[in-house]
Amino acid sequence: MKKNLKLSALVLALTLILSGCGASDLQSVNQDVKPADTTGEATSVETAETTEDTEADVTEDTAEDEKENEMSNMEVPALRDCVPKDMDGTFIGCAVTYDEINDPKVFEIMTTHFNAVTFGNELKPDCLFGYHNSACPGTVEDELNGQTIIVPVMDFSRAEAMLDKIYEYNEQNPDRQIKVRGHVLVWHSQTPEWFFHEDYDKSKDYVDKKTMDMRLEWYIKTVLEHFTGPDSKYKDMFYGWDVVNEAVSDNAGKIRTDAEKADEALSSDTHGSNSSWYHVYGSEEFIINAFRYANKYAPETLELYYNDYNETNLAKRNGIVALLTAIKENEGPAGEGTRISAMGMQGHYNMDQPSANDVEVSAKAYAAVVGSVQITELDIRASDGYDGTEATKEEENEKLRKRYNVLYYTLKSLKNTGGVDVTGITFWGTVDKYSWLQYVSNVGGGSTKKKPQMPLLFDDNYEPKPAFYVFAQAASNE
Repeated sequence: MKKNLKLSALVLALTLILSGCGASDLQSVNQDVKPADTTGEATSVETAETTEDTEADVTEDTAEDEKENEMSNMEVPALRDCVPKDMDGTFIGCAVTYDEINDPKVFEIMTTHFNAVTFGNELKPDCLFGYHNSACPGTVEDELNGQTIIVPVMDFSRAEAMLDKIYEYNEQNPDRQIKVRGHVLVWHSQTPEWFFHEDYDKSKDYVDKKTMDMRLEWYIKTVLEHFTGPDSKYKDMFYGWDVVNEAVSDNAGKIRTDAEKADEALSSDTHGSNSSWYHVYGSEEFIINAFRYANKYAPETLELYYNDYNETNLAKRNGIVALLTAIKENEGPAGEGTRISAMGMQGHYNMDQPSANDVEVSAKAYAAVVGSVQITELDIRASDGYDGTEATKEEENEKLRKRYNVLYYTLKSLKNTGGVDVTGITFWGTVDKYSWLQYVSNVGGGSTKKKPQMPLLFDDNYEPKPAFYVFAQAASNE
């Protein structure tokens, strides 16, 4: 009877559970134990030589089927019980979108295995403006620092619908709560172009820095007070917030400009590479201001982050370190100075790069400035040899398992003995078929060509893959 990959993973799970899944023991298991062969030939009996032989075959197949069914019903260790224990309280999180959280099977994975979640899109500016990217959705009056200002209409409905599901789950499971990471307040991408122009009309001139400062402060104030203010239903759900995202250029390791890509017009409704924030300010001033405003309106308990991709590349790492240093140099009390809690290393990696040493050196460089690091958007792009067929899937699963094993070992070493406070690991998704890598993207860290991907811990059937067991290092009932 032909063995399949799901059964192989379950065999590994049984091995881990029965062996106690201790952190020191499992490292050798991850290095030495490979998924069982899934290419074994399946045989068929065209003509039974004897009735006894046929009955023996049927009995053997039935026994193996019963064994597989029994193992399928086994309890798989929950990641949220394993990783925090293995890494002294480190969050283990996943990203979900509005559609994903409404998939019952994804919701089950999220609530079973993770104690933190990031919304993929629903707390970004374009969503909070109701996806009115081509034109402002309308304006209202609001007050900022005693002054009446005209601001765009905001739409919190999609984010609130997701938060309500988590809120209800948390109410029903007070000992298994899920915390939320806000993502993101300031980003050159997924911020409508009209937000930077006079009368919120992109056909008109750009506003000056003073006007943009007011809009920036108003936006950060409105979002943070709505979700984390003392009167908010959701105030206890958030553990941190990405204040600024991807503000350092890949090209030179300096602040991202309005001319990163010549073929991307600033007149576009939204941008993948070019920054209208820079077009208005011409410097990193808006980043410093964003952290100042976040510090002013965020609760003291809410952590504040800078988040970026390609964060292990030398030139960009140097640029990020310089930016973090500038933010730290402006630290001060709420209402006066900035505050930053950690650096978010996104972790959009491939099978070969970055090396474990690159990850280690980068994490130490960032921690030296801001104290803590988090892996915030972890996924692994497919190798060149993977074409989406069953024939290449087993080999790709083994490559993925080994790749995650090296990364996790590196993060554990940094946390446990390397002097770096790694406070969170978040995967950018749950199930392979929903991964953003399945689609071509002009946003940094994404896929540049259409290619099958299997970058996450759960397959298209919502089952844990061999890579899952790299992180499942302690049984939930241990």
